[in-house]
Amino acid sequence: MTTARFAPSPSGRLHLGHAFSAAIGRAAATTFLLRIEDLDPGRCRPEFVAGITEDLDWLGIAIDAAPLVQSQRVADYQAALDRLREQGLAYPCFCTRADIAASLTAPHGDAGSTYPGTCRGLADDPERRASTPHSWRLDSAAALARYGLPTWTEHDGRHFTATAADIGDAILARKDAPASYHLACVVDDAASGVTLVVRGEDLRASTPVQRLLQRLLDLPEPTYLHHPLVLHADGRRLAKRDLAPTLEAMRASGVDGRALSADLANGRLPLGFRPSND
Repeated sequence: MTTARFAPSPSGRLHLGHAFSAAIGRAAATTFLLRIEDLDPGRCRPEFVAGITEDLDWLGIAIDAAPLVQSQRVADYQAALDRLREQGLAYPCFCTRADIAASLTAPHGDAGSTYPGTCRGLADDPERRASTPHSWRLDSAAALARYGLPTWTEHDGRHFTATAADIGDAILARKDAPASYHLACVVDDAASGVTLVVRGEDLRASTPVQRLLQRLLDLPEPTYLHHPLVLHADGRRLAKRDLAPTLEAMRASGVDGRALSADLANGRLPLGFRPSND
């Protein structure tokens, strides 16, 4: 039995790249689930949630259970964060984006790091935490010292071992959201019984951090299927912000959704698009 999930953010209408991922996941899984990743209130809209269901119905992609909605699971993410804090593996970060950018361009900054560790090692200050906006970060050095480098297995049988440079002090909860993508993803995958994580190859870089979090939280290890991205013929990525052709527009133009889904599941893209591994 294989359980996979499709986890779009309702920040716009779905495009061909989303359909490609959903079709591949549905074809690879015995049980296929939907997760609504709506933890960013500034970008997510109810009408886009409805659009996700509409588009999947048009594609003929069946969902085998009620959708999991992240905004309804804040207590679960807090419990996971509390567990990491209790282990001494998470610390508050008061840095703004401007602070981090300035640190990385200073002579003593580490230009190869995404976060220079400015707040790591600060004495805990509950009063400051109560009055000052802050995020929570993973203390990756402490986590790796305790649990070692994470490994993972891809659907095609390849095995990978992460390096320390792959991980860094990733954000676990932001100032404006109860959980980061990394933390919410591993908590939700475990809660849903996901055994196969199907997603674009651009998210392969997220796997080391997420595998480490699974170890820290005693969560099961899924297998990963990182598929090629869908590109325009000129090599541009499909993206909502670039007004990629939506499934809604394809439906309105008379495209047969079920036929499209069958083609995508077999790796066949419509004319004018190509996979990123082509």
